[in-house]
Amino acid sequence: MLVIRLQRTGRKGHAQFRVVVQDSRRTPSSGKIVAALGHYNPHNKEIVVNKEKAQHYLDHGAQPSSRVAILLKKEGVKLPAWVKIDGDKSRSVRNPDKRRSTAPAQEEPEVAEDTPAGEPEAVETTEETPAE
Repeated sequence: MLVIRLQRTGRKGHAQFRVVVQDSRRTPSSGKIVAALGHYNPHNKEIVVNKEKAQHYLDHGAQPSSRVAILLKKEGVKLPAWVKIDGDKSRSVRNPDKRRSTAPAQEEPEVAEDTPAGEPEAVETTEETPAE
């Protein structure tokens, strides 16, 4: 069975992807592909896909991965009815009471802004007047 998937290229920390048609039993990094359909740069969201080739392989049963299905739909390729696109995932916070942003505000002791952190604070003294 053929699949349409992303094959990672690019240097470490700066990924770029090829959109390839490959046998599903092979790993994307094996390099053995049936056809190259285009490329995708996630840093500037640039997508270049040969729409005719992609449509041909989809019509003949190639299954796109979830990310490729989203990219092909964005490019205007008509997907078969059996291709399911995952909706937006709902995210929840695991322990919301432990987060700083949701914790109740605590009053901090006032610190004089004009004194550096390492020096002790100056004590104000009242000026004595001379005795008459």
